[in-house]
Amino acid sequence: MFIFQGMKAATLPEIRKELKSLDPSEIAEICLRLGRFKKDNKELLTYLLFDAYDEQAYVESIKYEIDDLMEEINTSNLYYAKKGLRKILRNLNKYIRYSGHKQTEMEVLLHFCQAIRRSPIAVHRSSVITNMYDRMVQKINKVLEGLHEDLQADYEEAIGQL
Repeated sequence: MFIFQGMKAATLPEIRKELKSLDPSEIAEICLRLGRFKKDNKELLTYLLFDAYDEQAYVESIKYEIDDLMEEINTSNLYYAKKGLRKILRNLNKYIRYSGHKQTEMEVLLHFCQAIRRSPIAVHRSSVITNMYDRMVQKINKVLEGLHEDLQADYEEAIGQL
């Protein structure tokens, strides 16, 4: 009896070597196939093709999305507010992963925390939301340590207000 246990994925060096041996049209076809299988693949391809060249515009679009989603959160009930904040945070983490730039991560997380503070959500009345907010502040401080000294000085005032 044969039991299928799945394909073993190749390592990144093996994939890199194989991609170097292919011509550009074959690579383009592979990228298009990747885009059909998962929404995340398509979103990453979109970032790499259309947004990676202008990181600041990418950050601004994420900030705009944060503001829009924060307005949609149901603030009448802390349970729904918590669910809305988690949804926003999931998307933000995905966008940060696509970019891979520490400064982008800093600006997005900082804007998210500032948006929470500006919102009518009673953060102090929910331990879950308070903990979520505190974890974001800790993450911001950790990212701050990895930035260049000049950038650290630029962000320290904004972080102090959190």
